[in-house]
Parts: sequence; structure tokens; C-alpha cells
Amino acid sequence: MANAPVDYPNEFAGFAVHDTKEWSKPKYTTYKPMEMTPYSVDIEIECCGLCGSDILTAQGSWGGIQTPQVVGHEIVGKVVKIGSAVTLHKLGDRVGLGAQASCCLDCKRCKENNEQYCAHSVTTYDCEYPDGYVSQGGYASHVRAHEHLIFPIPDEIKSEEAASLCCAGLTVYSPLVRYIPKNLPNGQVPRVAILGLGGLGHLAVQISKALGAETFVFSRTDAKKEQSFKLGASSFIATETEGWEKDLFDSFDVILNCAIGLSGLNIDAFLSILKVEGRFVSVGLPNVEEKYNVSPFTFFSNGASLCSSALGSRKEALDLFELCVKHNIRPWIEEIPISEAGCEEGLTRAWAGDVRYRFVFTEFHKAFGTGSA
Repeated sequence: MANAPVDYPNEFAGFAVHDTKEWSKPKYTTYKPMEMTPYSVDIEIECCGLCGSDILTAQGSWGGIQTPQVVGHEIVGKVVKIGSAVTLHKLGDRVGLGAQASCCLDCKRCKENNEQYCAHSVTTYDCEYPDGYVSQGGYASHVRAHEHLIFPIPDEIKSEEAASLCCAGLTVYSPLVRYIPKNLPNGQVPRVAILGLGGLGHLAVQISKALGAETFVFSRTDAKKEQSFKLGASSFIATETEGWEKDLFDSFDVILNCAIGLSGLNIDAFLSILKVEGRFVSVGLPNVEEKYNVSPFTFFSNGASLCSSALGSRKEALDLFELCVKHNIRPWIEEIPISEAGCEEGLTRAWAGDVRYRFVFTEFHKAFGTGSA
């Protein structure tokens, strides 16, 4: 039976997780939106990508969640309402929203284009605003967020493809554009290693190449070798091969770890292939119980750094979309019409690794009675 059209603006509707034990079975739910502020923007959602964060949050793998919880933070849609002080968007604009919905814009971090690290940041879902309202995400009819964290979508990029760029694309772009060295001496070309070819990694390969780096893909087996080259990789390394690291000593400026789990990761081997003061940067986040096992002595040989990166700034998001237009960077996606059954299919298959490489939920107008076909 079809759901009744959402009673916007009095309520939003979405597919919400009610129990972490039933994480793959969100149910249709209506809820009150947060209070409108002068800088709020309402987006009528057209499509929303499925991120691994959605699954780990729904499962409670990153700690307890506040239910009912609507996940989803790769959102594209149309601006349908704006606050009195909004200047960055106008009604009818096609826009995107990633994993951050609010920040203070007043602290040192925000003022230096590091607002993703703002101490007062509110994520797009499962995060409390100062008034106690718990944010709700993009498997929904609408979402309300601060204008600064909402980005215009270029005409050249389809909504379904833009969705994955709002989180996955930005998450890998930020560390790559910050850490790939520029103006190396003697005409050297920077080298980047992408660890894991999945929802994050397949975009990282394309972006790394577009930023001028010689890009290697590392995966456990040869299963994704052909796809790596189609995405623009210069070389492919299967880490199940014993001693794979020996011929790669002192080779890489940056290693971007796009894998979620740490099981079986030989961190010492990867650190050994970094150049002096190279960086091993993690963007894939595992279960909170998983940790790196590495000795400080490992870093003595090259002064390498082990770090993480979160999301990206508004400036980086705008630059990313410009880069994607210029170099025809697009995610590989599979579309699923959103519904209770559709959410279950997407979440279940994504958790099983049955996707190449990103799911995007579509047909929101049918599920919520919004917009038009």
C-alpha cells in the first residue's frame, strides 16, 4: 500500500531504523523537523546515496544510536524553503548535502576552511543540536541544514551521480588535495597508493589521477585489477602475494586507506613503502573496537605519519565538483527505488559487498508524494 503524501512543512517523512538488531529494515516514519533558523535551508530530496557510515550507525557499531533514526548523508534535491538570512541559495536550486549539517562558523577552525573539524559541528544524522533535537538524514522526504554546508550541483553532473560525491567524493578529495605534494624537484611526479577499491577507493583513484599523481591500487586479490585500470590506476598490487612490499620501498608520498576493516592489514608493510615524511591517511572507519597495532619504532626509518581525515570543507566541496566536471570524474552507481524493501535490499547487499561501487536511492517522489516524476 502506498504511503500518504508527507504533510510538509509540518512534518518530514523517512525510512527510519528503530532497533539496531533490525538495522537493515528501516520503516516508514513521520517526524517533526528541527526549528527553522535564519540560516536554515530545506531540501526536498530527489535521491540519496548509501554510505558505509549508514550501515555502521544503524548497527550501533560506532556506539548507541538514538532511535528512530533516519540515516543517509549523500543527499541531492531542490531548495524549497530558506531562512531569512540565507544568501547562498535560492528557491528551486539543485543542491547537495553531505555528512555535516551545521557548524558554528565562528571558531578558528571554521574561519580557516576546516569547518568539518568544528567542535560544535552537527552531523547530518544521529547528532544532537544545542536544543536537544536529534538530526535526521536523507532516506527521507526532506532535510533541513545550514546553508554553508549545502552545495550547488553543476548542471553537467546528474543528481544520482552527484549524490555519492557529496560524502564519498569529498571524503577522499580533502586528504588528497591537502597531502599530495606540489612542485616536487627535478620533475618528479607524486605517487599515491589507494588501499581498497570500493565506494571510497574507486573515486579516490579518479581524483588522485586528476590531481596529477601516479596512482597505484592495493587490494588483497587480483579480482579488481581490471576495474582499477579502467578507473585510471597506473599499477595494481595484490597484497596476498608474499613480500609484495619489498620492491616498493621509499615509493609513495601518500597512502590513502579506503578500507573499512583493519583485519589482516599489515600496517608495518604499508608504512615501509612511504617516502620520508610520507602520510598514511585513513578515511574508512571500522567498528570502534578495531585499532591499529603498530610500534613507534616503525616510524623511525622514514618519519612517516599515521593519521585520519574527516569529510571536507565547503571550499573543497566546490573545488571537487569543478574537478569532476573538468575531468569527467563520476561514481559507478546502481540505483534502487527507495521504499522499505529498497532500503533493506541496499543495506543488506552493501554490507555483503555486493555493489560496484555505490548504491543510490531514487524515486523519492513516489515514496513520499513530493515533487513530480
